[in-house]
Amino acid sequence: MRNLIHGISALTLALGLAAAGPAAADNMPAEGGLVWTPKDGDVIRFDVRRQGKPFGTHEVRFDVLPDGTIEAHTNVKLRAGFGPIPLYRYDLQATERWQDGRLVELEGEVFKDGSKGSVTAQADGPVIDVDGTGFDGTVPATTIPASHWNVAATQAEKLLSSENGQVIDVSVRPEGREMLDIAGEQVEANKFLLDSDIDVTLWYDDAGRWVKLSFAARGQEIDYVLEAPYWRDRG
Repeated sequence: MRNLIHGISALTLALGLAAAGPAAADNMPAEGGLVWTPKDGDVIRFDVRRQGKPFGTHEVRFDVLPDGTIEAHTNVKLRAGFGPIPLYRYDLQATERWQDGRLVELEGEVFKDGSKGSVTAQADGPVIDVDGTGFDGTVPATTIPASHWNVAATQAEKLLSSENGQVIDVSVRPEGREMLDIAGEQVEANKFLLDSDIDVTLWYDDAGRWVKLSFAARGQEIDYVLEAPYWRDRG
């Protein structure tokens, strides 16, 4: 049971972090921008598995408003227990709003194993005003949330937590390219290793789309498995 507790605590850390380092593709923009531009109705939906067994889900749903604003709605639900006894619960809901490739607003709320956190943030000229349970202040306007879906975060040195507004120092090294099987479709992806208290591996395809996440903690293997290629039939 101790390994389970350590493993799910490490997953909590991993959810708050994203990669940073050299560009994943030749068309990588300046820090803070977008590589892959989501279309209205796009949904990234991962099954989260621990030791190959269901652990929860991580979903990012995109809406494109009439004025061109892109909304990214993240919903994460994780559960772990020992038989019928619940041991761990993690719920995160966050919304990012992007205009012209820049973050303009962030709202997030988390319930994590009995504790709560929240953040609201809004762009104001050269900075973003952050009001969170983990940080209250300003960050540069180019700062990106630690929500994983935006591969442009691989250029950042600091990311903004969607849980509580904490400013997170990040670093990563590229691990080359790898062919992945995504629901029966072969996808060549760029692989990055996030070196932190735990090692988190993330994969993005050449279009900048997030396709996989994995890490190990205290013998617990955690894998994000994409339910389906969310770009299929959408160009």
